[in-house]
Amino acid sequence: MSMSLPPTLGHVLVVEDEPRLAAVLGDYLAAAGYTHHWVADGNAALPAFHAQRPDLVLLDLMLPGRDGVEICRDLRRLGAVPVIMVTARVEEVDRLLGLEIGADDYVCKPFSPREVVARVGAVLRRHRAASARPAATPAQAPLLVVDGTGRASVRGRELDLTPVEFRLLAVLHGALGRAFSRDQLLGRIYDDRRVVTDRTIDSHIKNLRRKLAEAGGSEDWIKSIYSVGYRMEL
Repeated sequence: MSMSLPPTLGHVLVVEDEPRLAAVLGDYLAAAGYTHHWVADGNAALPAFHAQRPDLVLLDLMLPGRDGVEICRDLRRLGAVPVIMVTARVEEVDRLLGLEIGADDYVCKPFSPREVVARVGAVLRRHRAASARPAATPAQAPLLVVDGTGRASVRGRELDLTPVEFRLLAVLHGALGRAFSRDQLLGRIYDDRRVVTDRTIDSHIKNLRRKLAEAGGSEDWIKSIYSVGYRMEL
């Protein structure tokens, strides 16, 4: 009599060229209830993705063959599988590089394997919740942002926004779940090359949160991402 295997929390493709680190990550993922498949070369990442059909890809930035940037861009063209970038570079621009190309999160080496597993769980939960959520009609949407009009409303109650606040809200709302750095947001809301500091974004975010809450929404819709910037989740 055959025995069925116990269900897992998900299948993770680990693309990592350091065997010892990959082994440790594999052990922690297995202990947490995930299955995984490991490849060490960038050229093997996409074939493994097609063969394994993972629920999430844990992708190192620096790889032999092809680097993580190219692989992540290809994965984004293929679909919406969650991607967590792993990098040994600590400079701010490199820490943001994965988010620039569409990754869902990133971790920096050296890291705690427990933290990586926790990030895997958080990203998968967010991705599955978004996939399971039925598409809302404009009348049902908790937040409605009408591009090109400057108008936005919370459950039918119109928001009183400045032009800059509207552009900022439109950027965040147009890419729910994606993290933006302050510099990225500045580049999207100011197109006249005026001299402003990245803390200007913090001030606008504070005002947006207040206005969302006053209109019956929630300040928590706009999340602060430590050392990165902001993202919106409804």
